[in-house]
Amino acid sequence: MKAPKQITIDDYDYHLPTDRIAKFPLENRDESKLLVYRDGVFEESVFNLVVNHLDKDTLLVFNNTKVIHARLFFRKETGSQIEIFCLEPYQMAISIVFEQRQRCTWMCFVGNNKRWKNSPLYRTIEVDGKEVTLSATRKEAVANTWIIDFEWDNSAMTFAEVIERFGVIPLPPYLNRSAEDSDKERYQTVYAEHEGSVAAPTAGLHFTQSVFDNLRKKGINTEFITLHVGAGTFKPVDSETIGEHEMHVERIEILRSNVEHLLSHVGKPIIPVGTTSVRTLESLYWFGVKLQFNPSLEEMHILQWEPYELTDKGEVPLEQSLKNVLAFMHRLGVDKLYGDTQLMIAPGYKYHVVSGIITNFHQPKSTLLLLVSALIGNVWKEGYSYALNHGFRFLSYGDSCLFLP
Repeated sequence: MKAPKQITIDDYDYHLPTDRIAKFPLENRDESKLLVYRDGVFEESVFNLVVNHLDKDTLLVFNNTKVIHARLFFRKETGSQIEIFCLEPYQMAISIVFEQRQRCTWMCFVGNNKRWKNSPLYRTIEVDGKEVTLSATRKEAVANTWIIDFEWDNSAMTFAEVIERFGVIPLPPYLNRSAEDSDKERYQTVYAEHEGSVAAPTAGLHFTQSVFDNLRKKGINTEFITLHVGAGTFKPVDSETIGEHEMHVERIEILRSNVEHLLSHVGKPIIPVGTTSVRTLESLYWFGVKLQFNPSLEEMHILQWEPYELTDKGEVPLEQSLKNVLAFMHRLGVDKLYGDTQLMIAPGYKYHVVSGIITNFHQPKSTLLLLVSALIGNVWKEGYSYALNHGFRFLSYGDSCLFLP
């Protein structure tokens, strides 16, 4: 096997006809097809029967992030339309920025930027019978993004309410269509809670209250963590080898109770719902490893290739790693861990927390496909061929997989 940095992305390509990309969700979330891989065999099922394929001592881990209406459109007096895509707060915690009133600052992409001179942009809409005006002032460029100041003239409204009213849900670019009113609900999981993502953790879109009821009846445990999905999740791998690809950074929030629940489940199946939950759990493990060798750390940051280098220092059991994280939280007197991760999971990576995954079908030559291949190996090609030959729908609004290697 090639060393992870030497992996050529062309080895993770496959032909995906455009008519196999699901542009709209099914009427009922839990009636999507489910591709199950277990004991070396692929079989077709339906998502509302997923409970039948899980052992009763399984812990399912969900990402409860909520997609924000990140796309804001302004029209200049000349008629030119400018799109501002909110990526992440500028120098402010995500948990605080949505409670801001009258003013806040974000890092943003700007569409049609050349037509935006120096003057602020304005847009006025009616909210509960009163006019509210939102302004956007472009400050300075940072790489391919801009620092944008937002101000609005209704002190009763938080930024969460402002972006909800003024913004549009940011559908993935490969859907190649405008967002519709139905997407406000369907491009969110039913358990979405903490605002901050610009893309949905789409594996969770298949879950309904009925599915959760069936899981509970079987005694399957659930846990909810938070990773705010960034626009970088759609960033293609343009380099020949993945060692030249810069992985995007995403923000993580984990409760003390999350860590305690994981600790009580060591040795039993832990199955994340979605690649974002995978990255969160594995990043948490590596933070515990870093604490093993440097107990005085003050913050959680996991760099792209850091885990591969830490492996050379020796194996740290999952139980010990989680205990290290709990000791860290106790030392700082906090019940919630805030951090970020740039972790690249690719073939050659050894999973330490995850024993399976519920996920959607991913784009060719994507880092998400690399993550899946790291779990089940080259058999992903057989699975994707099976899905293409059996009418499965692909990508965000498509069908689902349960992989149990």
